[in-house]
Amino acid sequence: MNNLDIKHFQSIIWDYYQKNGRLFDWRHTDNPYHVVVSEIMLQQTQTARVAIKFPQFITTFPTFHALANASLHEVLLQWQGMGYNRRGMYLHQIAKKIVAEHDGVLPNDPAILETFPGIGKATAASICAFAYNNPTVFIETNIRAVFIYFFFANSSEKIHDKQIEPLVARSLEKEHARDWYYALMDYGVYLKKNTINPSRKSKHHAVQSKFEGSNRQVRGLILKKLLQSTEPVNTQALMQGINRDQALLQQIIDELCTEKLIKKTSDGFIIT
Repeated sequence: MNNLDIKHFQSIIWDYYQKNGRLFDWRHTDNPYHVVVSEIMLQQTQTARVAIKFPQFITTFPTFHALANASLHEVLLQWQGMGYNRRGMYLHQIAKKIVAEHDGVLPNDPAILETFPGIGKATAASICAFAYNNPTVFIETNIRAVFIYFFFANSSEKIHDKQIEPLVARSLEKEHARDWYYALMDYGVYLKKNTINPSRKSKHHAVQSKFEGSNRQVRGLILKKLLQSTEPVNTQALMQGINRDQALLQQIIDELCTEKLIKKTSDGFIIT
């Protein structure tokens, strides 16, 4: 990729974004708290669902302090419908850590954020880019699709992110990192709708398993029962109405306890 290639590539992405950029509430703010909430919500979840849940969540918990001071029960009640309830728990823990260790201020350092619950390398970098316009380098599914489409279209081998990362770094609009990444993501969505998904050529490509009938669905049903009750719920009541082998149900309940989403008391189970 030479300088002319970079300029041409950037012009294509910017031109599309200026005409077709998607509008989301979390794109109209540089509030670090809003960015953290949206980035955790967007993990493995479609933007349409997040667009509904995001404003409700930040209205209920408007700041890191408000979220940190809430109970996990209150947080998961608001999280219902998002799936992957561990993310709601992680977001709660992140807020507590920021309040307790950083005086309520989100650190602008990916290395620090990577030590937070539920935040990996890519999410840490994306949070810094969107919250502080920090020119970090990261790859997510739509960005990956864009670079494979433009620079690896004729490759017969699966593409590793290590091959893409230098291109992301070289083409990064350092003074406009936030908007540049939004533009890349939107172009990636466009490609997936109008071409054969370029990400299929990635070594990291994986198809999400079906939700219906999955253990994820069972986990959600168990948590829903606990969230509907203000009192502990015994094992029999938790299992009632869930058409699964009892040994499997017990295993899932044990996993939820190990993950500290729920805990066992003398009277049954409650949200931790």
